[in-house]
Amino acid sequence: MLLHHRFIEVAKRLATKTGIRDFSTDKDLTYGRALLAAVLLSRIFRKLDEGFIGVMIPTSAGCILVKCGILMSGRTPVMINYSTGAEQNARYAQNKCAFKTIITSKALLEKIDCPYVEGMIYIEDIMAGLTGMQKAVAALISKLPAAGIKKLVHGGDPNDTAVILFTSGSEKDPKAVQLTHRNILANIESVTPIFEFKEDDIFMCTLPFFHVFGLTTNLWLPIYHGMTLLTYANPLDFKKICTIVREEKATFLVGTPAFFWGYLRKSEEGDFASLRIALAGADKCPDALRDGFKARHNIVLYEGYGATECSPVISTNTPEFNRPGSVGKPIPGVQVRIENYQTGETCGPGEDGRILIKGDNVMKGYFDDFEETSMHIRGGWYDTGDMGNIDADGFLWHVGRLKRFVKIGGEMVSLVKIEDVLEKTLAEDIECCVVEVPDSIKGARIVAVVTAKLDEKATLKKMAEHLPQIALPKTFMVSDTLPKMGSGKIDFRTITELARKKLSA
Repeated sequence: MLLHHRFIEVAKRLATKTGIRDFSTDKDLTYGRALLAAVLLSRIFRKLDEGFIGVMIPTSAGCILVKCGILMSGRTPVMINYSTGAEQNARYAQNKCAFKTIITSKALLEKIDCPYVEGMIYIEDIMAGLTGMQKAVAALISKLPAAGIKKLVHGGDPNDTAVILFTSGSEKDPKAVQLTHRNILANIESVTPIFEFKEDDIFMCTLPFFHVFGLTTNLWLPIYHGMTLLTYANPLDFKKICTIVREEKATFLVGTPAFFWGYLRKSEEGDFASLRIALAGADKCPDALRDGFKARHNIVLYEGYGATECSPVISTNTPEFNRPGSVGKPIPGVQVRIENYQTGETCGPGEDGRILIKGDNVMKGYFDDFEETSMHIRGGWYDTGDMGNIDADGFLWHVGRLKRFVKIGGEMVSLVKIEDVLEKTLAEDIECCVVEVPDSIKGARIVAVVTAKLDEKATLKKMAEHLPQIALPKTFMVSDTLPKMGSGKIDFRTITELARKKLSA
């Protein structure tokens, strides 16, 4: 099966159902109208260069239709991060994947103050330039049976690349991940039975589609099942999102812990009463956040784990199997192996090692980067670069990136564990991040970056109850905010650089 063919089948079967309610433009679109628009756009895109087409449009009906139209035209969408360094990211994508055309929005570029980049085409100009004949032909095609429409649009193979996504770049330059139709569909089909997804679910879609978490869970998964998508382009407008969930009776909400903190602080009693599932991913979910949702809304906030290279879901807690603090059990069809990072042997229950993944959800590889691909995929197993363990009951525990471990005095110290202990000593509205900076004497220094001034002596005393002296932060640094990626993940690369500059000044 192909993703755009699934869209066609669903749109024909549910033609009169509201497919997308776009709260950025206040427009509703039935599945039938969405299909017509996607067919129309596909015929426009067929006139463009073959190969890759960049997409830089916020979470909206427009972005969904452009993405479907590109696939129907036989091109491959390259999703570009517009939230941080839009111009730089656009040029990086063009150079990395050797393409020119980027479909974007004039309104978006004005809002984020991004200059025109050669090759950009505005969606507003495309829509304004449509002729009556083009609309009529698209309308006729959209009225055909699903089988007929599929013959008139691009076919292809499930192993064809369905999208190029870039890794977050929170640690080094982004890599171009090739996900196939099979990868994404396998991931959707794996999570469907454990969450009992169904057609009448209503999905709150706020995550950006340039991030795999948003692309799979906020776009393809709800379309696959014929749900109603509630799209809103600004995931940081927490109050508005709480209102939409309440008024539209959304049943499913996913997000990063940073976004869920915002929802918790801005929500009122009853805002999330309709939710079947609230699921946090992309970063570690703090106990305080889980406790806050349970206390204020009597909602269990589940935690999952994934990677761009795995389409993304690897494991998740569910209503049937939930162990707070873990990232749940591996989803059906996904194998997880914990490998000793020194010997390469398989670790026993509870023993920390590298997290390796095998399954149909694992990417085709990094585009035009054989070296990185061969370093990360070995013997059919994808090396996530993360450390963790599987307990005796089969729950996966994520203990941090291997790169977020630091060797001090011959001991491997987890920065994530230090953060977890520090977090428990802080007030609810204070954020923290722990990074490593070079030290001329000891080789490395642990720095805790917090968003408010602390009583450092008292904080260290509390932390010492749970950590050895070697793992206690040597320096505290105050920053008004913690830089984040567009996905809501902490930008460790920027924070580390800020800490280095401040300490060397």
